[in-house]
Amino acid sequence: MSAVDKAKNVVQQTVGKVEEAVGKKTDDAELTAQGQKDQAMGAQRQNVEKAKDAFKG
Repeated sequence: MSAVDKAKNVVQQTVGKVEEAVGKKTDDAELTAQGQKDQAMGAQRQNVEKAKDAFKG
């Protein structure tokens, strides 16, 4: 789809990685889980965008 959507997905994955790392360092299980969730959501959205691009091409 658009480059903006793809960039948002990458940002969400990066934020998730940071949240997970901070959560592990501070022993905050909730923050760690939120980071993992954000990473998974970003990856899933990125896969949807790739599938849309494949159908267009």
